[in-house]
Amino acid sequence: GDMIPDFELVMSDGRVVTDDDLKENVSVVMFFHTSCQDCQQTLPVMQRIYDEYASESLPIVLISREQGKESVSTYWKKNGLEMPYSAQYSRKVYKKFASTGIPRIYVNEKGGIIRHMFTDDPLPSFEAIKESLEDVIR
Repeated sequence: GDMIPDFELVMSDGRVVTDDDLKENVSVVMFFHTSCQDCQQTLPVMQRIYDEYASESLPIVLISREQGKESVSTYWKKNGLEMPYSAQYSRKVYKKFASTGIPRIYVNEKGGIIRHMFTDDPLPSFEAIKESLEDVIR
């Protein structure tokens, strides 16, 4: 499969995450914008995934596509979301992964190989993402 491209992100909790960090474990990357309705439906699903897997030191990295910290943080508070995110004002990181479409979720195996990808067609359920994660973890 495709490899996770090189990147370095500052997360909302102050941590810095790089592609090398993701390669040490199974990981999940999601691109979103809070005004995108499909993203609005998928973010609570990702919060459930985060709650379920965060303790397993499995990186779950949410990256905004052209959306600054102020509006992401407002949306997070309003909707009770708690997972760390990286607010990106540009599409620079997004473009390393994709050319069009959000939400976009990548489930990656150790070593940084992209094993599953979800988009808006169909929108992934909690079960679908969990199943793909379990598939990669096993």
